[in-house]
Amino acid sequence: MPTLRTHLRGAACVALLVSPGAIVAQTTTALAAAERSITSSVDKHNAEALALLERLVNINSGTLNFAGVRRVGDVLRSEFDALGFTTRWVDGAGFKRAGHLVAEHKGSGPKIILIGHLDTVFEPSNPFQKFERLNDSTAKGPGIIDMKGGDVVMLFALRALKDAGLLQNMNITAVFNGDEEEAGVPLDAARKTLIDAAKGASAALGFEDGAGDPKTAVISRRSAGSWTLTTTGTPAHSGQIFKPEVGAGAVYEASRILNAFYTQLSNEQYLTFNPGLAIGGTLVKVDSTGVEGSGAGKRNVVAGTMTVTGDLRTLSPEQHAKAMRTMKTIVSTHHLPKTSATIEFDDGYPPMAPTQGNRRLLAMYDKASRDIGAGGVAAVDPSRAGAADVAFIASIVPMIIDGIGLSGHDDHSDKETADLRMLPSQTKRAALVMYRLTRTVP
Repeated sequence: MPTLRTHLRGAACVALLVSPGAIVAQTTTALAAAERSITSSVDKHNAEALALLERLVNINSGTLNFAGVRRVGDVLRSEFDALGFTTRWVDGAGFKRAGHLVAEHKGSGPKIILIGHLDTVFEPSNPFQKFERLNDSTAKGPGIIDMKGGDVVMLFALRALKDAGLLQNMNITAVFNGDEEEAGVPLDAARKTLIDAAKGASAALGFEDGAGDPKTAVISRRSAGSWTLTTTGTPAHSGQIFKPEVGAGAVYEASRILNAFYTQLSNEQYLTFNPGLAIGGTLVKVDSTGVEGSGAGKRNVVAGTMTVTGDLRTLSPEQHAKAMRTMKTIVSTHHLPKTSATIEFDDGYPPMAPTQGNRRLLAMYDKASRDIGAGGVAAVDPSRAGAADVAFIASIVPMIIDGIGLSGHDDHSDKETADLRMLPSQTKRAALVMYRLTRTVP
């Protein structure tokens, strides 16, 4: 797949890569007059977009910094108000988070839902706090691509549509969750706003950074659930293990089950199930999060209990249901002597399957990208696409694409870096798709 750079030949064109007008020089005759107005507006306001990105990155909005999340929401809210949207803040007290921002623009066109988020993984105690310009084309900062860059792409795409006189009749709802990086509980309450907003939508655009590669977009995401396995045995002197009255013990029973998981399920494409914590012995304690615990036992005592916690990732609801059925069957049958076992599942983030509708929307996005001279766009391998908020509406909205925010690398680390050259082209692609969606009813 050719990169943007391969489409821009010669020294003069390379220089265009770092200028706001880079894509204008490559715009093809495929763009109608209205669409040329959109792309011109993006270039005209690129410096403002960069300034807003820096401002947002410099506001700490770690998920648990409720005041910071609200401040980012306030900044975006004023921008959407200026575009003529009706905005509201959804308080997050009911799910123990800051809350969500919703911006609505009613119109006669098909409903489009846009998805962003306000929070980052960097809490106030993290030393990584500020926007830093590395050179004329890159900058780093907390949340610069995950996903304050995507929020800016969304906003300035809408601004370009307004400048071109095309926003007036568009029917758009933008939802910015305040807890994407660490979802509130209960989860159904935390995602109710997004799910309700998506009802009746014909298409959804998610502005996560995805794989961080402008040649790709996301049309499928795997789920992110968890499971807890508990096995029990008969505590006794180790010298009596395997005797009829003692049996095999809890650790061997857990080992039987984990081995069966591996042998029966590990070869299925896109299905993973990682046991991340395992504690066995005489006394076992695992906290409510399933990520910390303690155990006590002796080498000469048969283990009375064992707890294993892990995750479960699947590509579709059907694969998810099938995997759980198989795991439950393994756990509940063929117990080793004098043992028992149970397993519990927490579904967490649902999967988003690669539907025909999603592929159709990707084709529209690919066409828009080619039309501005930015090259083709292919689907990300779903094994490289983690869970995200967009999956919660996968069963509601017939066409979804995600990962179309600002490009870069090393998100969730103190090296999180954005390719600022891609801000205009990402914004143009998103704006053209929104416009074309209003002209072609799915």
